[in-house]
Amino acid sequence: MNRRKRGVPEGLWLRCDGCAATVFRKQVEQGLGLCPECGYHFSVPSKVRIQQLLDTDSFEEWFADLSPCDPLGFADKKPYKERLVAEQQKTGLREACLVGRAYMRGRPLVFCITDSSFIMGSMGSVVGEKLTRAIEQATVLRLPLVIVSGSGGGARMHEGILSLMQMGKVSAALARYHDAGGLFVSVLTDPTMGGVAASFASLGDLIIAEPKALIGFAGPRVVRETIKQSLPEGFQRSEFLLSHGFVDRIVPRPELRGELSRIIDYCEMSAEP
Repeated sequence: MNRRKRGVPEGLWLRCDGCAATVFRKQVEQGLGLCPECGYHFSVPSKVRIQQLLDTDSFEEWFADLSPCDPLGFADKKPYKERLVAEQQKTGLREACLVGRAYMRGRPLVFCITDSSFIMGSMGSVVGEKLTRAIEQATVLRLPLVIVSGSGGGARMHEGILSLMQMGKVSAALARYHDAGGLFVSVLTDPTMGGVAASFASLGDLIIAEPKALIGFAGPRVVRETIKQSLPEGFQRSEFLLSHGFVDRIVPRPELRGELSRIIDYCEMSAEP
């Protein structure tokens, strides 16, 4: 009697990009998305990040009804409209950004996050609008603001100039928030690139990065081919940017919640008359 061979179910194992080890997916998930062998930080979905950083069930999502459209009738390998539907079905998100009010160890704040699983976390019109509205609400409510960026796509090419306009719009909202005395902590994860890195992600009062995150405008390959020179070791990684003053601190993911809480406490105490 021929018995059917029992195979290993798909998705049980992951290959670590840091050390090339094959690791058990469940072990990675239980370890906040870190490789148990080398500590490499895997990308995690926005909803998982919310669970890691914020108090349980404290996140109140704002502007969840905003949906992207296709103002240019853009098409590459597939029409943009179809791409949006596919991304929404794949991720369970309407767009690449979640914003809202929350608590972090009992401290109220406005929290925003971009999700690299939705068209690489790129910034289209809806992402820019949600971020701008959230920053304006943080200004009115006089609450600290934390934005976690994981945007490898920068400004979204599918929306052309309408996407590029979001860089200025979000930055202007942050300027008004700063003038009102608000505290903005920018958290950079792998990757944070393009128009996101060139706008709101680099405007924090404090800029924190996860270890070995890729951060920059154009990628290292594009830079190398443009200037026709070899690049320093670790170019555009968190550690390189820390040594050159672009990043204030590198904080491993297990320590991030506590570090953000302490920053909010310290700055609120410092702001008291």
